[in-house]
Amino acid sequence: MTGVLDGKRAVITGANRGIGLGVAEGFLEAGADLTIVALEEDVTKVAADLSDQFGREVRGLQCDISNLGQVDALAVQLDGLDILINNAGFEYITPIQDPSQRVDDVFRQVVETNVIGTFSVTRKLLPKLADGGRIVNTASMWGKTAVAEFSAYCASKHAVIGLTRSLSQELAPRGISVNAVCPGWVRTMASMRSLAFMAARQERTEADLLEEIVAGQALDGLMEPRDMAAMYVFLAGPAAANITGQSFTVDRGELMQ
Repeated sequence: MTGVLDGKRAVITGANRGIGLGVAEGFLEAGADLTIVALEEDVTKVAADLSDQFGREVRGLQCDISNLGQVDALAVQLDGLDILINNAGFEYITPIQDPSQRVDDVFRQVVETNVIGTFSVTRKLLPKLADGGRIVNTASMWGKTAVAEFSAYCASKHAVIGLTRSLSQELAPRGISVNAVCPGWVRTMASMRSLAFMAARQERTEADLLEEIVAGQALDGLMEPRDMAAMYVFLAGPAAANITGQSFTVDRGELMQ
């Protein structure tokens, strides 16, 4: 991947940890000029660490993408860009038979972040995006299937795929491609938290449930965040010039469709 994104200006949201950080590392290795964005204030330190690791400046900006005012402020801080990676998202359990107010609040938070936030960031940064640019959205394997008690997350990721398809047609006159990546099980804080929720509600150990999940994959083993980077670099690079409106599942062969 070295050099395929030389000189390309990229923004990655949700890039202070997990898949976003893995993708950021891949983009820097590929030569991109990078800005990372995250909800948490540690994004500036993560950017500084990446700068030290790769020997060139990485900018870190804090933004809650579900807050339109903060998204407006983010847009003001950015100049032109060639690549937008909408990776920021929120994953949490929302059991519909749980009567607590928390479920309603979390459902709204998931949708406001994963769907409205993704739309808002794209809308506000679009004037900065060069014609012929690339947008890559992080959906999920669960955006093509579903799992019990994660209705908000599953619905939001189905919506991200629909948003990807619609925007790919709307932005085609500018030569902007819009695609989505649908990760399977990756060792991130969010996915391991979801694993713990699922195991507890099934009265199983996390190790037992994870073993069952991995056994359902064609390829053995749990992916690490850095394993996801190649697909994002590919979709942002010259080899994907004729690809738009697609959603690519990267899950070691768990979901085949």
